[in-house]
Amino acid sequence: MRRVKLLVADDHGLMVEAIRLALANRPEFEIVGAADSGSQVLPLVEQTKPDLVLLDLRMPGMDGLVCIRLLQERAPSVKIAVLSGVDSDEMVEEALSLGASAFISKRVDPDQLPQALIRAYEGTVSEPIGLAASRKSPAVAEKGLTERELGVLRALGKGQSNKQIAQSLWLAEQTVKFHLTNIYRKLEVSSRTEAVHWAYRHGLLESPLADVEAAGLPRSG
Repeated sequence: MRRVKLLVADDHGLMVEAIRLALANRPEFEIVGAADSGSQVLPLVEQTKPDLVLLDLRMPGMDGLVCIRLLQERAPSVKIAVLSGVDSDEMVEEALSLGASAFISKRVDPDQLPQALIRAYEGTVSEPIGLAASRKSPAVAEKGLTERELGVLRALGKGQSNKQIAQSLWLAEQTVKFHLTNIYRKLEVSSRTEAVHWAYRHGLLESPLADVEAAGLPRSG
């Protein structure tokens, strides 16, 4: 497979940097440009000639859905992969119907991003990528956990530190601490181990609790 030239369009600098980090050791990708507004996308496509545009839907200057329509008209050979935090069924369906090759949720594991982009480049992916399978879990709904909090909870189950969680979920460390505080409050627990125990008991973690404790989780947030 030849190197895929990628244009990233997202108005959040931290997200662009996170994408760069996720692809840093993947020689099959070359990031040829980055747009921080919708109005920059078409000029940069013309200038950099990418194979694939990784496109956020909510950007200043021009809506991402409008970008998809215009790219389909003016650069039909360029593939489009949406990377968005707005991942309702209606939004997924509209983006794909307009011509996006794939819809990737911003909740996707960064390790899965390269393969998701390859799938988008090679053909159309009909199902959204990266949505949490357990988002309709009764226990999760009862506790009111958000998708981001679920991601942090799963990262705890892997024995990750706050810094590691921040890197793996593309967050600031202070934001991770904020999510941990909310998780503890919602689950009515006071430590990382208790939170992981709750997640294991409710089927959100696959690893046995013994493995988690063996990983040496710190007790405090």
